[in-house]
Amino acid sequence: MMNEVTVLENGWIQVKIPLPFSLRWVNSYIIPEDNGFTVIDPGLRTDEAIQLWDDVLEHFKIEWGQITRIVLTHQHPDHYGLAGYIQQKSGCPVYMSQRSHHYALRLWGTKSDYPAALRELYLEHGMPSELMNAIEDNLLSFIEKVSPQPIVSYIEAGSTLVLGGVSWELIDAPGHAYGALCFYQREWGWMICGDQVLPHITPNVSVVPGEERDPLAAFLNSLEELKTYEVKFALPGHRDPFTDFQGRIAELQGHHERRLKGMVEQLSEQPRSAFQLCESLFGIRLRDNPHNLRFAMSETLAHLFYLEERGLVRVEVRDGEVVFFAS
Repeated sequence: MMNEVTVLENGWIQVKIPLPFSLRWVNSYIIPEDNGFTVIDPGLRTDEAIQLWDDVLEHFKIEWGQITRIVLTHQHPDHYGLAGYIQQKSGCPVYMSQRSHHYALRLWGTKSDYPAALRELYLEHGMPSELMNAIEDNLLSFIEKVSPQPIVSYIEAGSTLVLGGVSWELIDAPGHAYGALCFYQREWGWMICGDQVLPHITPNVSVVPGEERDPLAAFLNSLEELKTYEVKFALPGHRDPFTDFQGRIAELQGHHERRLKGMVEQLSEQPRSAFQLCESLFGIRLRDNPHNLRFAMSETLAHLFYLEERGLVRVEVRDGEVVFFAS
């Protein structure tokens, strides 16, 4: 078990909650408080994750009832999924932004319109229907992994929150997930950054039907804002805590600049649908992995919509399918 646990400064505990896909784990943080413990991002609900939580609490001699609060950086299931389960075990409140919560209810509520909206978007942009069927099945599989859903109280960007006995600034961090929050402790120079800035891997930026059309612009603007904070120690949602926060932001900005340039170059050679470009960028092997295919397709669309908004590509509809051209 101790391979999954690291004790950080100030008595904070990083727990690597296992995930049944390529990210391998999501970071949860246990924060000692005067009257118990705060948990940040408890992870996806799986039997393996629940067993690890049981083992960790036993190792540190923490009772379920000593968890007095759950705080969520954002609504994606690998961060949100166990919140309701732990709330039922502990009786504690769960805090997240209102927009994040509305997204969670839209995706996994009893009257979700999301699979149908995503199907319409993907088919319009060239995805074969049989691949969309597998993506819908994959989406539905997450309902049990976020159940029971928590009763939520709201926290919002622009306010402050006391964690570990000190005050943290709540920062709006859109693009990867609208409604996401980063938490900044100015005296320590610590940033809890969720999935907004990750070491070694690139946060996914996806078009979500029914939300803003240009999430990549929101993400890049957020990175510019986050660069202005003096950060000595960053606590991400995936991989390990790191120190070169501004340097990592610059790497992420460079990644997207290269991706956008490469897409324009490909479209200059030959007009393509978003799905054709997705397979060119990420590989045909993703046809066998509906989870990763969804991320790749939505990220391809995010980059194409960014380019279209800036007049660098244009679209035509051919036989009911959207085709992109370099302008």
